[in-house]
Amino acid sequence: MSASQPTDTSSAAGRTALVTGAASGIGAAVVRRFARDGMTVVAVDRDAGGLTALRTDLAGESQALADLVEPVAVDLTDLAAVDALAASQPADVLVNNAGIQHVAPIQEFPPDTFDLIIALMLTSPFRLIRGALPHMYARGWGRVINISSVHGVRASEFKSAYVAAKHGMEGLSKVTALEGGPHGVTSNCVNPAYVRTPLVEKQIAAQATRHGIAESEVIEQIMLAPVAVKRLVEPDEVAELVAFLASDHAASVTGSSYLMDGGWSAH
Repeated sequence: MSASQPTDTSSAAGRTALVTGAASGIGAAVVRRFARDGMTVVAVDRDAGGLTALRTDLAGESQALADLVEPVAVDLTDLAAVDALAASQPADVLVNNAGIQHVAPIQEFPPDTFDLIIALMLTSPFRLIRGALPHMYARGWGRVINISSVHGVRASEFKSAYVAAKHGMEGLSKVTALEGGPHGVTSNCVNPAYVRTPLVEKQIAAQATRHGIAESEVIEQIMLAPVAVKRLVEPDEVAELVAFLASDHAASVTGSSYLMDGGWSAH
């Protein structure tokens, strides 16, 4: 079977997913995986050029795949725009993935940056879930998949906003699971350690400065220090778990947090 052919359309055909942070990294990998399964995908990101590049890349694999992807450029910190997006794009599967990072001690952490990260990574997912649930409830089927992090269950220094947002997402996901269960809607978190994405690459210089080490030492001494599997997680690995959670095979999986942390949380 070629990569451009659906791998399992029994769950995906005829369904629509909305994926945030879709222009690169985990989001782009999820868009590709869903499209290959035959799902229509609303790919959301503030990076319009990145969305165009993603669609072009898919067209190189198969025009049929590219035709399944609708790029939508939205700044998810604009909460009015988020509400409009949720109202205009009813989704059977919602993947809350968009995120940013800022590394600084609490006493130096800019309050505006803290508020921005909470808006993007917690308030925006709440607004999207709130807008998606009526459609899911009406169909008696839905999947909410929140890309959390090992930092949803563990803390690290200098990441107060990110850790707070991810911990909040864990609670939001569980409440969604409890409320959605009677309506055929599941809600789960996926919790990777450091993933090979632009977000992680941008952290290297900041981590080097805060820890007083060379940039070349950050991955080994900081990012991989707590894990047993000494490598970064690949975006496609995360996308495979997301695809399972989005399928009919995961109908009884809800309110859970799936750690892909290389053994970080085993300590």
